[in-house]
Amino acid sequence: MCSLRRFPIKKNDSGGSRFMLKMALTAGKNIIKIISFALSVLIMIFMFHGTVYAQNLNEQTGETDISTTIDPAGTHDEPQDLDSLNTLNRLTITYNDDNGSLNSSLRILITLTLIAIAPLLLMVMTSFTRILIVLHFTRAALNTQNAPPNQVLIALSLILTFFVMQPTFEEININAVVPFEAGTINQDEFLEKAMSPLRDFMMPQTQVKDVRLFYDIAGEEWDGTLESIPNSILIPAFVISELRISFWIGFMIYIPFIVIDMVVASTLMSMGMMMLPPTTISMPFKILLFVLADGWSLVIGQLVRTFY
Repeated sequence: MCSLRRFPIKKNDSGGSRFMLKMALTAGKNIIKIISFALSVLIMIFMFHGTVYAQNLNEQTGETDISTTIDPAGTHDEPQDLDSLNTLNRLTITYNDDNGSLNSSLRILITLTLIAIAPLLLMVMTSFTRILIVLHFTRAALNTQNAPPNQVLIALSLILTFFVMQPTFEEININAVVPFEAGTINQDEFLEKAMSPLRDFMMPQTQVKDVRLFYDIAGEEWDGTLESIPNSILIPAFVISELRISFWIGFMIYIPFIVIDMVVASTLMSMGMMMLPPTTISMPFKILLFVLADGWSLVIGQLVRTFY
């Protein structure tokens, strides 16, 4: 009788074949990308082609008095008529007795710059930081993971920020933006008048110990008056104060939900169900308690009232 000899099957064969298959698929994808790119280049070459013609006028070489400018720039005595001239330098600033008027191009540049730094100003000089952190703690206390999602929390924080900051923004518009557009104040006065309402908003929300902290870091002495606090110290002190109060509010929101977790955990242990995660059972009770107590109305209402 002949016996069949069994050869051991290696366990790593399936892993090696999967690796080789993955490498082959990756190489195939790369080849397809290269072919697609080459075809795209060829199509662009054949579709977008043009002819450049050169003409020699009077066969002149060297210096000549004939101007090659088709439309001369021209000159003008009045600064108001600068826009009608054919000039490449469209970025102009005209000053008259220390009262400057900005060209439209410079206004666009300033506007785009403000738009770029607007998120930073929104986070460090308004109520946005406190509102967003408290809403995040509320979601974490409910243990609902991504419900509501981050987009909803940020949108709600923005809406509440504009609601809280509406009086401040209106004061900035009346005292700073409108006079500056009318030309009755210069840039320095505009910045001072625009910053004054923001300082009035930040000062009541900033704690004294945070102001002293940054004075100590800067190595300066504070005379105790609010008007003498520079913006370089007021703004970081305001941010630290906002973080402190928002974490304190988040702790207060956590307390009732921690009690629910403790009750559910002790109940499961007394029933001998120690392998069942308590958070899985407690989450429906948390949501039920939050809905019955009208939690969103309570949290948002009390949160907005902290700024008044």
